[in-house]
Amino acid sequence: MMRQLSIISLVALLQNLPVIAQTPAPESTSGVPSDAIQQVTAVKWMTNFSDGKFYPERLLSRAELASIMVKAFGLNKREAVSKENLTIPDVPRSHWAFNDIQTVLKTDIMKGYRGNEFFPNQKVTRAEALAIFAQAYGVFQFPDDAVNEILASYPDEKSIPAWARKAIATVATEGFLNTDTQGNISPLKPFTRGDMAYVLSKYLQRQQKQPETPEVPVIPNSPQSP
Repeated sequence: MMRQLSIISLVALLQNLPVIAQTPAPESTSGVPSDAIQQVTAVKWMTNFSDGKFYPERLLSRAELASIMVKAFGLNKREAVSKENLTIPDVPRSHWAFNDIQTVLKTDIMKGYRGNEFFPNQKVTRAEALAIFAQAYGVFQFPDDAVNEILASYPDEKSIPAWARKAIATVATEGFLNTDTQGNISPLKPFTRGDMAYVLSKYLQRQQKQPETPEVPVIPNSPQSP
């Protein structure tokens, strides 16, 4: 009888405890925090879908990557954009990313394939996306020994394609590179929207930390400095 009363008392006690609200985990992929997504959508380098969700796990296509690179680096303002449009059989003028694809090709940030095709819907690997980002950012011309030293700390660095090693070393040096929990770069895996948000958020933070050139105050009736 005493045992039953104890159980009843415990149940009553639990029922009277305040309900603890469950806080939803921040939306992320590959360890990408939600604030990284908020940062890049705030500056409109990337956007949410029509339902208001970002879908960080979705894979990034070449057309999407081209559009993002144009926005993030202002590629449409570069002189090369004034060149005559290229003929790209699989990207007609009616394609939603026509102008952006023309821009990345004219500025040599991205390359086409044989027959001048672009394959706009093809998904990109992490190595490809990081190399293209570094191309827009500016690849550091490290000597090979320096590249090997920079990448040596990553367990899977041997799987990085030779053509992408300098670019990925650049991204790693600048603090833009995200890895898995084991520190792997996973260069041959598909690149996600969350991955892109992470890289762009780090790049955005770097830009915001750059000190602005101070303006020299003008003093009335003072001689001009040489």
